[in-house]
Amino acid sequence: MGRYYPPDASKPPTFNTTHPLGARAKKTGALVVRFELPFAVWCEHCNPPAIVGQGVRFNAEKKKVGNYYSTPIWSFRMKHSACSGAWEIRTDPKNAEYVVVEGARKRDYGPEEKIVGEGEGKFLTEEERERRRRDAFARLEGRVEEKVMQTGHAERVEELYEAAEVWRHPGDVNAKLRRAFREKRRGWNKDDRAKERMQDKFSFGFEVVDATEGDDVRARLVDFGDSAVDDGVEAAARKPLFTSVKASMAEKGPKKKLKSEIAAEKSRQSLQQALVGNTRVSIDPFLSAKAESSPRLSLGIKRKRDEDIPSDAKAPSPVQDLPKPKPSTDAPVNKPSLAAALVAYDSD
Repeated sequence: MGRYYPPDASKPPTFNTTHPLGARAKKTGALVVRFELPFAVWCEHCNPPAIVGQGVRFNAEKKKVGNYYSTPIWSFRMKHSACSGAWEIRTDPKNAEYVVVEGARKRDYGPEEKIVGEGEGKFLTEEERERRRRDAFARLEGRVEEKVMQTGHAERVEELYEAAEVWRHPGDVNAKLRRAFREKRRGWNKDDRAKERMQDKFSFGFEVVDATEGDDVRARLVDFGDSAVDDGVEAAARKPLFTSVKASMAEKGPKKKLKSEIAAEKSRQSLQQALVGNTRVSIDPFLSAKAESSPRLSLGIKRKRDEDIPSDAKAPSPVQDLPKPKPSTDAPVNKPSLAAALVAYDSD
């Protein structure tokens, strides 16, 4: 490379003679391009005919098939992937559109509108132009509409110029935006730290979300102070309007206990007896062995005195019904009686 070889050189070097486009130009006289359907077409090779939507792309063979004056007419030949049928679509420079030549037909979109396009991009057809040439009033109305449209375009251009003035100095605008974002980011970081402290304090196993307006309304409805309403009125307000079936049956009278309830009661009684039997009493060495009064061991249940209760209505004490421990025969020791050893201390 970079050297001159005369035409009569004995061994001139060989250079790459392939096409610059490579595999796209492998077919003689045609170039493979990516073609997008300008409209929906019906494939005539499919049975029944299938429609292919607008915008679907195919690999098409592009080649020149003629001229309209000095404008070339291009042909695009492609295959339908569903049935392997060949289509051919050509350009129509005269009407500024595409024409289906073979293998398919264009979808019928109905009659064309008189004024093509929508909004500001619409333009007049040949019939409308001819009507304005013949009719002076139509020509005048058209000029008024065009003047109103031109005024709107001018106002729109002025708005665009004013909006572009903001970005005349992009460095200042960027600094202002970054400053505002920096303040917001500080607030977000502060809220995140507060949420993390709350999670560490209360050991939440879930993520703490931001408070909403509904949470604020519910919090205002909660009253933690004392209510001035009578207790009876509060109890009546808390009582349900319609009582359940179980509550009504309980009010009528006692019902037969279940086996589970009986077992739970027996378990409670046995635990109570075991606690009474295993309770250690305090012995005061200064008490006389001949003490007459003996305070009873209480389990926290307030009872009436024996003098107030009739003799026939007295119930056996749970402490008296317990079996008395047998004295040990290994080492006889003179112990004071339990009745004289119990001591009644004031409760804190």
